[in-house]
Amino acid sequence: MTIDSLSARLAALRDQSLLRWRRVIESSCGPRIIIDGRPITAFASNDYLGLAADPRLVAAAQEGAARYGVGGGASHLVSGHYTAHEALESRLASFVGSQRALYFSSGYMANLGIVTALAGRQGAVFSDELNHASLIDAIALSRAKKYIYPHRDAAALAEMLAASTDPVKLVVTDAVFSMDGDMAPLPEIFDLCEEHDAWLVVDDAHGFGVLGPRGRGALAHFGLASPRVIYMGTLGKAAGVSGAFVAADAEVIEWLVQRARTYIYTTASPPMLAHALLTAVALVETEQERRDHLAELIALLRDRLRFKRWRLTESRTPIQPVIIGANDETLRVAGALMEQGLWVPAIRPPTVPPHTARLRISLSAAHTVADVRELADALSALE
Repeated sequence: MTIDSLSARLAALRDQSLLRWRRVIESSCGPRIIIDGRPITAFASNDYLGLAADPRLVAAAQEGAARYGVGGGASHLVSGHYTAHEALESRLASFVGSQRALYFSSGYMANLGIVTALAGRQGAVFSDELNHASLIDAIALSRAKKYIYPHRDAAALAEMLAASTDPVKLVVTDAVFSMDGDMAPLPEIFDLCEEHDAWLVVDDAHGFGVLGPRGRGALAHFGLASPRVIYMGTLGKAAGVSGAFVAADAEVIEWLVQRARTYIYTTASPPMLAHALLTAVALVETEQERRDHLAELIALLRDRLRFKRWRLTESRTPIQPVIIGANDETLRVAGALMEQGLWVPAIRPPTVPPHTARLRISLSAAHTVADVRELADALSALE
């Protein structure tokens, strides 16, 4: 591949309105940010509980930096595992009701670690067609057999599992799908895993902190618990900091410590972040008013938006996509909103299927009722 061929491919992306770019934010994460010196109301981040810039988390991070410094220095299995990491893993396991938990640098690395450690050439992985890219890549790296079932279609999954003779079976699914905001039918999938002796891997990146009693996530929301369930939650979204964790039976976690390459062969996340996350988990658990306010904002937005051509997905989560369809129109609408001081990201293929380009509205407990009304009115006027 030459520079000229790369230039041609980039030009093709530009012609299809598929070229992406980064906006540079000059302030802390929150609903009100500064871009190019201009104040913007952002509906773009996954800071669902509005904790990312909470002064108590900032203070905890500062305290952690003063105690541990700013780097881990090595991988966990060499010399990078600190008391803050150990305490955080214990706290997370207790919070979600599992025997053990393991802290990863990111959700992407956690998913790669889970699937590649548990599935191999002799195994099979059954995956929802709209699962996150990290799960898709994990399946490819595992070299296991791959079975893709239609989105949220438990009946199709049942047929695939019934036909499988593979000795190791993993069913992997997002709990809340990141681009649609809808939820997997976890109770039905769990029952199928019980029936067919399969592991169930649940990526709860967008449910942890938001769903379930005290924000304990999608499994708690549905009242599911079993040694066959492997739970992944992220800590850079509702928890407001960084990283991810896997919670499961103690033997499963020990196997990941021994075999998850994305855990073994990477420098440990800074212990200052783990120290801050201990405060974050406490806030997630105790400040129910944040989830209550978020639920009110979701209901308000859905009640206030009225479209003739565009449509909302069937989401009751903070992810509220507006499906527009065409790439160029989606970019035009996003640009018009930005001119009004409202930032809603335009999401286009390959992140979403062709002809389903959308505006991905992300609501936060830090938004106000006035913020949501302003966005809804602006969107309704632009259709």
